[in-house]
Amino acid sequence: MAHTHMAAQAACPDSFLMNEKLDGLLEKMHSLEKEILRELQKKELEFLYEVRMGKIRFTEEARARHKLLVKRFASYIRDSRFMILLTTPVIWACIIPIGLLDLFMVVYQAICFPVYGIPKVRRSDYIRLDRRHLAYLNWAEKFNCEYCGYANGVLACATEIAARTEQYWCPIKHALRMKSMHSRYRHFFEYGDAEHYRRQVELVRRSFEDVAREETAEAALPAGTSSTTIT
Repeated sequence: MAHTHMAAQAACPDSFLMNEKLDGLLEKMHSLEKEILRELQKKELEFLYEVRMGKIRFTEEARARHKLLVKRFASYIRDSRFMILLTTPVIWACIIPIGLLDLFMVVYQAICFPVYGIPKVRRSDYIRLDRRHLAYLNWAEKFNCEYCGYANGVLACATEIAARTEQYWCPIKHALRMKSMHSRYRHFFEYGDAEHYRRQVELVRRSFEDVAREETAEAALPAGTSSTTIT
């Protein structure tokens, strides 16, 4: 692998330097993400809760304050605009395709990823259902929050599954600018780089060492850290 990397560098130095710069920028982005997580952890003190061993614990003071702020369901409905209520069945009907997508993604990667040699995406890393425990939400708000959490989690999980699939079947960057990049995009070949594609496509198809490193690092964390419940 090192020999291939050196050969690629010698054959196309401009491309190598551009990829090196991109890798540096992505590393900065990951550092910023970690900094954001540290700032979010500071909110634990501000809103009187702590996360330990995968459990979220509010102080008694916070619990009491939350119960005073809950909005009764009748008031919640009364304060909602008519068109909001009218569109409710439409947004909730989306649970059908989202649920089917969830099912198909689980079945798809269970069947195909072992054949392709792609590490499976852990569904639990993307779907978090913890807002129903918040005492200041009424039952309708809890329902809506959990639905949003599930829907966005399924879509994020499906995006990662699709990204790893694309890395295997077509690891080539687009020529046209995109709004955002998925997590595997930086491993792709440059658009039009035919020589490197033909020479190294099999290598890139199986280049998931970073995923393995992340999973190993997470496995070293205390039990329960990756899952979240509220007590």
